[in-house]
Amino acid sequence: MRAGLLPVHTMTLRPLPWLSVALLLAGWWWGDALPPVADLHPAVLTEPQQTGTQRGPFQVRAQHIDYSVTPVQDYAISGLVVSRHDTSTWWNWIHEAAGDHLNVADLCMVWGANARSGAYERMSFSSGQFVCYVSTRDPEAARPDNLRALSNNHLLTDSPTVARRLRGLRVGDQVSIQGELAEYRHRAGFDFHRGTSLTRDDQGNGACETIFVRDVQVLRSAPLWPRMLWWAGMGLAVLALWQWWTRPHRRED
Repeated sequence: MRAGLLPVHTMTLRPLPWLSVALLLAGWWWGDALPPVADLHPAVLTEPQQTGTQRGPFQVRAQHIDYSVTPVQDYAISGLVVSRHDTSTWWNWIHEAAGDHLNVADLCMVWGANARSGAYERMSFSSGQFVCYVSTRDPEAARPDNLRALSNNHLLTDSPTVARRLRGLRVGDQVSIQGELAEYRHRAGFDFHRGTSLTRDDQGNGACETIFVRDVQVLRSAPLWPRMLWWAGMGLAVLALWQWWTRPHRRED
């Protein structure tokens, strides 16, 4: 082979790592993109519905722990998922330490005035183990009616089917959830108790809605293309590693 020439398979190898990195970064950057107001389902533009409940206290079991659940109000909410937390993630140590296996996911959602005005498009969201963090530099987006129309929802279920649906939800999904605002507790080694907010006008500690979920529906799904970019990047990264591993290596003198 003439000096200065590269084998064909080596020349085709070089762009793959860079292309895979570009696709992974693009998938990550746009992965949590939120739909514009024009693409919101009409139900997302409405207020949550809260009414008296006829359900009495009941017992459920999750991961060998018995829980007492006390419904307080029937509740239905439709909203846009702007941030989420899966309580089964490896770094979620607080729920594990508390024996809180009934709370399978937290969804931070916007609805009503926030959705209608598009304020969420000028806000940033992230989720911790119990909290949804919201920030904005836009005074108009930070108006009280916009801040009121968002909530962090602690979602409870003992149903494996419902748990899979809740854990499968993604940022950008528009969802409808029906169930009851509820308090719950267990006495597995200590007295654990968590309550729920009963108003949309509170903030800070105790302002989250705790919902025992009876049904969850996706009204409109988040776009698939950011995830497709990410998976394409992963595929190209694997291909680049395979080509590097299998190609002949020149022996050093």
